[in-house]
Amino acid sequence: MSQPRVALITGASGGLGRALVGELLAQGWCVAAGYHRENAHAEQPMLLPVPLDVTSREGVASSVAAVLARWHRVDLLINNAGLTADNLSWLLTDDDWQRVLDVHLKGAFLCSQAVLRPMLKQRDGHILNIASFSARSGNRGQANYAAAKAGLLGLTTSLAKEVGSRNVRVNALLPGVLPTPMTAGLTPQQLEAFAAANTLGRLNDLAEVARFAVFLAGTQNISGQFFQLDSRIARWS
Repeated sequence: MSQPRVALITGASGGLGRALVGELLAQGWCVAAGYHRENAHAEQPMLLPVPLDVTSREGVASSVAAVLARWHRVDLLINNAGLTADNLSWLLTDDDWQRVLDVHLKGAFLCSQAVLRPMLKQRDGHILNIASFSARSGNRGQANYAAAKAGLLGLTTSLAKEVGSRNVRVNALLPGVLPTPMTAGLTPQQLEAFAAANTLGRLNDLAEVARFAVFLAGTQNISGQFFQLDSRIARWS
């Protein structure tokens, strides 16, 4: 019997993170659930909760080492950790700008860099970056978030070109507006506006995004691509 595949998920305590953990476990993966502030998962044979500050090179290295010590490989990294610090651009503080870029962009880079060594050695692996539609369209009051997510798309394509010759795939998901703690502060009117911007007139749900992510993680011939998972339409610039 072949060894189960091993996934590391950052931001695993959030709404999408929990959905990803659950779907991966259901599909027979071993899962390292990286958390920063809140551990929503209890350790079990196929699940290893790991404290993970994605903005710390030393912290990331320690977490990846724990995964390798447990399962001796990493087949999938999902860069899902995120936060928002919304304000109009002329009111953003240096800290609000930097925190968002550090978690979304620097964090994804540090985690990707840490898992690439074992992935390149085993000549197999997949990195999925959780991006956002705001990377394409921008959102009022989210210059920091939109810039970070746009940078994440650039990171996705650059990494894909660098590691493709070693059979490592890198892709990005734009999951849409989901019922998570990050969107809990949106008003009903704002949610209605987001739904109205979709050609189907509705928002996506966590289970569907998780299913798609796990499906994509199992593919062998797709890399350097962006997958938008709702029904908003905009030109790629």
